Amino acid sequence: MSRLNSSPQPILCYVTERLALPSVGDASAALLVRIQEAVAAGVDWIQIREKDLPARELSILVQSALVRASAAAPAASRPTILVNDRVDVALAEKAGGVHLGEKSIPVGETRQLAAKLRAHSQPPFFIGASCHSFDTARAAAASGADYLFFGPVFATPSKAGYGAPQGLARLADVCRAVSIPVLAIGGINEHNAGSCLSAGAAGIAAIRLFQDAFDLPHLVRTLRALRLR
Repeated sequence: MSRLNSSPQPILCYVTERLALPSVGDASAALLVRIQEAVAAGVDWIQIREKDLPARELSILVQSALVRASAAAPAASRPTILVNDRVDVALAEKAGGVHLGEKSIPVGETRQLAAKLRAHSQPPFFIGASCHSFDTARAAAASGADYLFFGPVFATPSKAGYGAPQGLARLADVCRAVSIPVLAIGGINEHNAGSCLSAGAAGIAAIRLFQDAFDLPHLVRTLRALRLR
């Protein structure tokens, strides 16, 4: 299972959106190809964020993603597969964790459920949370989240519904206020990622940055060259 913050290099998280991929056929099949490419390029985490899929189809997608990840990278460098919101699917398919929105099951309840349903011999199960304000970030950290996404830091169409960009100053405030890793999200690109790390972020999470990259290995190498504050 991939690290949280044990390296001076930033955590890189690819957040999926299969319906935005160019595809003439099965969007899920196209996404699995992109996931395999992301694994080979060396991303740390892949968050499967396919909110429209029913549980069964999402389970099949997660299972297939785990198989692709196993085939594309050795265990030591294999990324953590996170499932957006559906803790039931994440637990059933033995994914690496679940990522919760502000309207999802609370972090504390998710932690209790995971402890009840998972064997002690299994690897750790990460529980992360998306936060769009200072107060919700502190509350999620206090409730036992392993990491946070905070944003949108910059303007981005996919996060327009969460209000105006938070900006680097608020990102820095959140990073100082909690003791768990904070990943910046929202409008992140290879030119502004360094400023997020300088503000205290442990890494970056993005949809388009990774999903639309023409040369994904080069992008990952460029981001890997950045250093945490």
